[in-house]
Amino acid sequence: MPVNLNAPDPASLHPVPGVRLGVTMAGVRKANRRDLSVIALDEGSSVAGVFTKNRFCAAPVQICREHLDGGQGIRAILVNTGNANAGTGEDGLARARSTCAALAGLMGVQASQILPFSTGVIMETLPADRIIAGLPAALAALRADAWDEAAAGIMTTDTLPKAASRQVQIGGQTVTITGISKGAGMIRPNMATMLGYVATDANIQPELLQSLVTEAADASFNRITIDGDTSTNDSFVLIATHQAAHARIESLSSPEGQVLRAAVIAVSQQLAQAIVRDGEGATKFISVVIEGGRDEAECKLAAYAIAHSPLVKTAFFASDPNLGRILAAVGYAGIADLDQTLIEMHLDDVHVVTKGGRHPDYREEDGQRVMKQSEITVRVNLHRGPAQTTVWTCDLSHDYVSINADYRS
Repeated sequence: MPVNLNAPDPASLHPVPGVRLGVTMAGVRKANRRDLSVIALDEGSSVAGVFTKNRFCAAPVQICREHLDGGQGIRAILVNTGNANAGTGEDGLARARSTCAALAGLMGVQASQILPFSTGVIMETLPADRIIAGLPAALAALRADAWDEAAAGIMTTDTLPKAASRQVQIGGQTVTITGISKGAGMIRPNMATMLGYVATDANIQPELLQSLVTEAADASFNRITIDGDTSTNDSFVLIATHQAAHARIESLSSPEGQVLRAAVIAVSQQLAQAIVRDGEGATKFISVVIEGGRDEAECKLAAYAIAHSPLVKTAFFASDPNLGRILAAVGYAGIADLDQTLIEMHLDDVHVVTKGGRHPDYREEDGQRVMKQSEITVRVNLHRGPAQTTVWTCDLSHDYVSINADYRS
C-alpha cells in the first residue's frame, strides 16, 4: 500500500488554459487498459525538458531532444505505457518517428512538433501500429479537465495515479500550475523523474523555461530514490501556454518570477514525493537530511549513500534501529577528509549520535519507536560547513523483490 498517499481528487486539478488531454486503450501490452495519452497544446506554447543521463537512453528520449532543439514549437505530447522502446536500435527510432508522423498528420502539424514518450518493458519492439490505430480515439477524448485520467493513463507498476495542482496570483491575475507523474520502481533519477509533465498558463519569457525546469528537477525529482536504478526513459517536461493576462515575466529573480518558480517547484516536489510514497513494496517514507557540509555536492554524496543502502532500507522495513548502518553509509559516501568525531545524528526527535559516537542518553526503545512510524526523518550533521540537502526515499521490502521478479509476466 502507498505510504500516506491517496488518488488525486479530480476536482482539485485545475485545468490549464491551452492544454487538453485525451486517454484511450490501445492494447500496447495488455488489453483493456488505458495506455495511450495525448496532451495537445495550443499554438504559441513553449516547452522545455530534462532527460535521463543514462547513456543507453530510449528512442523517444533521443527524438524528444531532437525535436526540442528544432525550435518549431511543440504542439503535442504522445505517451504510451507498457513498452519503453529502449534497447531497440534503429527500428525503435523509426517506430517512434512513425507515431509522431501519424499524430502530426491527424492534427495538421509537423512531426517535429510532437514529443513522444514511452514507459514499460525494455528491449521489446514498440507496437507502433497499435499506437497509431489508437490515436483518433485519444484525440476524440481531448478535454481540458482530464488531468486525472492522464495521470492514470501513464501508470505502469504504480498503484495510484499521481497529480498535483495549485494556483497563485501574479500581477493580479490567477495563474495555474498542474502536473502529473508516474514511477514506482527503477527510480534514481539522474535528471528528473520517470515521466513527469507540468503545465502552466503563466506568461513567461520562453527562454527562461529551460532554466526553470532544470531548477525544478534539481529541487524535486533529482532528490528521490527508490532502488538506485536510473531509467533509460526518465523525462520531465515543463509547458507554458502564456495565456495568463499578467505582464510577461522577464526574469525568474523578479517578484513575479519568484512566485512562479516557487509554485512550479512545489508542484514538482509533490509529484516526486508521490513517486517515493508509491515505491514498489514501500511501507515507509523516509527523508534523509544532511546538514553541515562544505558544499551541496558532498551533502548529496552522504544523503544518497544512506538512501541507496540495502542494509539501511531493510532495517527501516523491519523497524530495526540498527543505526550503525547509517553511520557506515556516511563513512563510505566518498567524503575523503570526513572527521567522524564531529558527526551528529538524529532520528526524528531522538538524538542518536554525538561527536561520532552513541549519545549517552540514547535508548534503543526510543529508536524503535521512531522506526515503527510510516514517516521518518534521518538527520545527519557533518559539521564541516553551511551546506545542506534533503533526499527522499523508502524502505526495501519483500514485495519489492516479488514485484520485480514478476514484472514481465
